Amino acid sequence: MNRNTNWSICRIICWGLSVVAGLALMVGLSAVVGKFLGIIAGFLFILFVGQLFQRLVCIEEPEDSATMLEMSQAAIERAKDATGVTTRKELASREQAASVPAAAKPAPPKEDPKPAPAPAASAASDVEDDGVREGAGEGRKPQVLSAPKDGQADDLKQIKGVGPKLEQMLNGMGFYHFTQIASWTSEEVAWVDVNLTGFKGRVSRDNWVEQAKILAVGGETEFSKRVEDGDVY
Repeated sequence: MNRNTNWSICRIICWGLSVVAGLALMVGLSAVVGKFLGIIAGFLFILFVGQLFQRLVCIEEPEDSATMLEMSQAAIERAKDATGVTTRKELASREQAASVPAAAKPAPPKEDPKPAPAPAASAASDVEDDGVREGAGEGRKPQVLSAPKDGQADDLKQIKGVGPKLEQMLNGMGFYHFTQIASWTSEEVAWVDVNLTGFKGRVSRDNWVEQAKILAVGGETEFSKRVEDGDVY
């Protein structure tokens, strides 16, 4: 084999080793940082290590010793940048800096402790005893009950727009009967609209009061018939 053939075989071996090492790194990093970042890191590792092996191992005969020295120094610097390895001189400098007594280092200036900010007065809302938040300018809270009359609550799900979850929320706020909802004024509707967490505006949007007035006197709506027939819930 001539020198060019040896050079080609050496390059193939170097790149093959770098590919194997890169794939192993790619698999290991994918489990830690994710598949996408693992692939990028593995690909960059293959390019770097392949070039490094090729320059360190597959070196054609230099024309003179100066060329060899320059190539060796360049390879060492690239290896240091890639691996973070430092020379003995750099290590000694770091150890000397670490051994300086803490008293010799200037202490950072102390900042005057700032007083903790006082809690802002809640001018926008007050918390009711039942845990419902009533905001200023949001209507008036309707009259509520601590428990359903005669121990039996109405099926509020017959009102279109009131599902099982919303019925539980209304019961928790003290609303159990169609007659309660049917008597809400516009101000009381505004209050309930705001205080239905996750369902704001549902009272006005689905016309609960009009539906409740029909159901409160024993009437039926098209939706309540579907609920009674079991077609909704």
